[in-house]
Amino acid sequence: MERSASLAKLLGRDDDAKLLLINADDFGMCHAENVATIDGLESGAFCSTTVMMPCPWAEEAIDFARRTPGADVGVHITHTSEWEIYKWGPLSGVGAVPTMVTPRGYFHPQVDPFYDSARLDEVERETRAQIDAALAAGIDVTHLDSHMGTLQLRSQHHELYVRLAAEYRLPIRVVGRRMLEAMGMKHIASLADELGVLYPDHLWYGGPPEPAATSSYWTELMDNLWPGVTEIFIHPAIADAELRGMTDSAEQREADHRFFMSAETRRRLRELDIELVGYREIRDLQRRLSPC
Repeated sequence: MERSASLAKLLGRDDDAKLLLINADDFGMCHAENVATIDGLESGAFCSTTVMMPCPWAEEAIDFARRTPGADVGVHITHTSEWEIYKWGPLSGVGAVPTMVTPRGYFHPQVDPFYDSARLDEVERETRAQIDAALAAGIDVTHLDSHMGTLQLRSQHHELYVRLAAEYRLPIRVVGRRMLEAMGMKHIASLADELGVLYPDHLWYGGPPEPAATSSYWTELMDNLWPGVTEIFIHPAIADAELRGMTDSAEQREADHRFFMSAETRRRLRELDIELVGYREIRDLQRRLSPC
């Protein structure tokens, strides 16, 4: 079956209301990412974030979540380790998920090697380990999403993603019905609806082509935002020497952080009557609609 109303309508907003969910991905990846993410969450510039539990700086993210119980913190389910000289591996241990790792014990660097190698039962084991670790650490988990889309680009992985979201009673990031249909996975939306899993009406999964285009890129998106709940995800960070040594995206990450932190951006959102919304409200609605 299909959801009978938009998520915005289910949340009690008007049919033409425009709601924007700004999620800061990669919380816990490194200190530079954490500083910018915490800055955005504490100021209200970001609506939510998702933590990479296997990463070296996850403890700092966990500490923030513990001392900020109202923060909107989800789990950025992580099955890849993309940077050449900065790596992480599975929480469940190399021996428990041998098909998910390289000979050196790290996650595969890209999505295709992950799909070529990883057994689905091991993917489920590691995914559960990451969600359970976040809960055990004291994070009041508000939602799930998938680093580099590993749980969203193949049908059987996406089905697992939805079923785990239903089990843990959490909303998830989904690309939207039309894109799912184009990907040959129209049934995923129906499965989510059947299991009572909520997801935004729209997902914008692009980003500026270069740091200099950051302001114009995101401003155009806001100016043309669709009615309903639209999620965008960014990777805010401070472009310090360590981050520059890890990735060539350091300057873009800092540019995105500056844009969404700016007073001009907040003024523009108000002018356009765009309401910011977080996953906590969506999670709480999901649990009211599906209490068991």
